[in-house]
Amino acid sequence: MPDRAPQPVERQLPTEESRDLITLVRDIVQREIAPRAAEEEDAGHFPREVFSLLSESGLLGLPYDSEYGGGDQPYEVYLQVLEELAAARLTVGLGVSVHSLSCHALAGYGTKEQQGEHLPAMLGGGLLGAYCLSEPAAGSDAASLRTKAVRDGDSWVITGTKSWITHGGIADFYTVMARSGGEGARGITAYLVPGDTPGLNAAAPEKKMGMKGSPTAQLNFDGVRVPDSRRIGEEGQGFAIALSALDSGRLGIAACAIGVAQAALDEAVSYATGRQQFGRPIADFQGLRFMLADMATRIEAGRALYLAAARLRDAGRPFSRQAAMAKLFCTDTAMSVTTDAVQVLGGYGYTLDFPVERYMREAKVLQIVEGTNQIQRMVIARHLAGPETR
Repeated sequence: MPDRAPQPVERQLPTEESRDLITLVRDIVQREIAPRAAEEEDAGHFPREVFSLLSESGLLGLPYDSEYGGGDQPYEVYLQVLEELAAARLTVGLGVSVHSLSCHALAGYGTKEQQGEHLPAMLGGGLLGAYCLSEPAAGSDAASLRTKAVRDGDSWVITGTKSWITHGGIADFYTVMARSGGEGARGITAYLVPGDTPGLNAAAPEKKMGMKGSPTAQLNFDGVRVPDSRRIGEEGQGFAIALSALDSGRLGIAACAIGVAQAALDEAVSYATGRQQFGRPIADFQGLRFMLADMATRIEAGRALYLAAARLRDAGRPFSRQAAMAKLFCTDTAMSVTTDAVQVLGGYGYTLDFPVERYMREAKVLQIVEGTNQIQRMVIARHLAGPETR
C-alpha cells in the first residue's frame, strides 16, 4: 500500500475572508516554509526572510486594528493561522506568536499618539519584536524581577538582565518589563525599547535541544536610555500589562502545540499505512490503530479547547482560566502525540531521516514557555478554589 498523503485539517472558519486567509497561509507554507524546514532547523538558520514575507502578506498583525496596519481578525482565526505555520515549522509559528505578544502592550495600553507612531511598522512594516519579562532569577515568579528603570529627566535608564528571550539579539524592538518602583508587582512598568539602543547587548544564543533555528538569548541592559514617550501605560502598571499579554500568548502556544501534534500524527499515519510487516501494512494491527486513534482524539480535543477560549476572548468575556487550560492540555498533548509518533515509526522515528524526532524535541519546550504547565495548574486551581492560604 502506498504512503497516504496527509489531508488538510477541515476548519470551521467564520467568514469567506478567513477561508481565503487560510488558503494563503497554506500556499506560503508549501512554497516557502515546509520544503526547507528540516534543513534550516538542523543548520540553526533563522528564516528572517520568511518573517519579512509574512509581514508583507499582512500575517504579522492579524489580531490587531487595521487602523494601524493590523488584520482585524478574531483570535479564532489568528490562532488557526498559527497552527498552520507551526505544523510546518515551529520556529515560524512560535515566532509569529511571540511577535504578536510583543505588540500587545502598545496595542492595548499605549496612547493614540504612541500607537500611531509605532504600530504600523510593528504590525506590517517588516519589524520583528520580542517580549522581555523573564530574568535569570525571576522565571515563574516574574513579579520578583530585578531589572531597574530609573527616571532621569524626560528619560528612563534601564539596567539589568533579561533571559530566555525569543528573538533575543535579532529583534527590532523589545517590550520590556522593568522595576521603576518598590518591591512586588506594583513596582513594574512597561517600556518599548528599540533593538539598536546603545547599551543593549545580547549574549550568545542558548544551545537548545529543539527549535535550533529560533534564537533564544540573554539580554543585557547597561544603562539603556529610553525616552518617557516610550513608556507604555502608567507607572506601576507593567505587571498587569504583562499578565494580560500572557493570557493571549498562552492561546498562541496552545495553537502552536496542536500544529506540531498534527504534523506528527500526519507523519505517523503516512508511515503506518505504507510500512509493510508480516505481509501487510502495520496500520492493520489493532494496537497501532488504537494508538493513532488516541493521538487524533487528543488533537481534536485540544483544538476545540483553544478555539473555545479564543471565542470567549473575541466576545470580550473573561478567558484567563480557559487560556491556562488550553495551554496546559494542548502542550501536554503535543508531548504525548510526538512521543507516540516516534514509537509508531520505531527505529526510524529515532533517526534524523524522519521529522518526528524533531517534533518530539520541539514539543518539550511548549510545556515550559509562557508559564510552565505547573504554573497553569496553579492558575486554574485559583479560579476554582481561590488563592492559596499561607
